Parts: sequence; C-alpha cells; structure tokens
Amino acid sequence: MSELIKAVQSRYTCKAYNPAKKIPAEHIEQLKTLLQFSPSSVNSQPWHFIVAASDAGKAKVAEGTANFAFNTDKILKASHVIVLCTRQDLSEQYLLQVLAQEAADGRVTDEKSQAALHQGRQFFVNMHRFELKDAQHWMEKQTYLALGTLLLGAASLGIDATPIEGFDVTALNQALGLREQGVNASVIVALGYRDDSDFNAKLPKSRLPQTDVISEI
Repeated sequence: MSELIKAVQSRYTCKAYNPAKKIPAEHIEQLKTLLQFSPSSVNSQPWHFIVAASDAGKAKVAEGTANFAFNTDKILKASHVIVLCTRQDLSEQYLLQVLAQEAADGRVTDEKSQAALHQGRQFFVNMHRFELKDAQHWMEKQTYLALGTLLLGAASLGIDATPIEGFDVTALNQALGLREQGVNASVIVALGYRDDSDFNAKLPKSRLPQTDVISEI
C-alpha cells in the first residue's frame, strides 16, 4: 500500500489536541508551501492564509468561537491554527499582480501572450461576477481546494487536523481585521497531535463503498 493511501485511510478529524506537542518548524514550512501552490481556477489564487502559532494568536482566532464553545479548546490546544480566507473581490489590480508574477516566473514571455492570458482570466472572473453572479461562491470554492491540499499534506506528515466551520465569521473577521485586508474568513484548520482523550482516534474509519460513489463509463 502506498504511503499516500495509508495517509488518507488513517487521517480523521481530530477532536482533542495535546497542547504539549508542537509541530516542527520544517513541517509548518512544508504546509505553507502546499497552501501557496494549491490549484485554483484560472490560477486566480483568491485567498489569504493566516497562521497562528502563539498562544496570543490562537486566542485571537478563538474569539470567533464564542458561540461555538465546542471548538474553542481545539483551537487553543492545537499546535498551530490556520485561517483560510477568501478575497472579497478579484480586482483588476490584483489580476495584474497575478499576471506580473506569472511573467516573472516565466510562464508568459511576451506582451502578446501576457495580454491573451489576462483576457482569458478576466473572461471567467467577469462571467462569475456579472452573468452568473456567484463570484464570492466561486472564489470560496478555490479556497476549499486549498483546504483539501492542506488536509492531505498534514496527513502525509503525520499531523492531525480539524477543519472547522463552526465559528462566527463576523466575529473572526473583526478580531483579525480581515475586512480591512480585503478578505473574509472561510474555514479554520487546527493542526497538531492528538491527545489520549480523543475519542475519534479510536473509532474505525467509515466510507461508503467505491461501488456506491464511483462509476466508470
């Protein structure tokens, strides 16, 4: 069995963390790289990620769980917490920033190809902005692609994780000043190592059979 399959079959949603066990710095750097290189539609990258490692930082994130107390301890006792945020808008300025980075990285080498790439990306952004009117939802889908990348990466490194949607978005946005930064909190991920009290670690993994969820044509 491959190491990747072992990771996905053994990972689960951690319910209790051991606050004494910390993730090595080199593993955090690897997870940050996974987030940076996550896929997104037309390479739009409509996200921002906030990593909280200090007690003060995690306490700030935990302010968003005042009405979701069952998640507070997970955030406070985890080694690290990452808030995955979604941009409020894909402005022309931001799209040009993405294009400039692509040019700097050698993806486009002349003005004509740069213009074509920019026009193609604008087409999809404007389609979701004006015709489909679901731009925010579309951008958040890309953030959730990054979430999947993060969870798989954590599992491959033997790091436990808890994706958390049970929080007050308005409260967390205010606590971290996210609106002023042009982003909104989408999902929180607690990261660390399970505590012996974690009941979920002792339960068998359960998924529907492949024959129920996969069809081949």
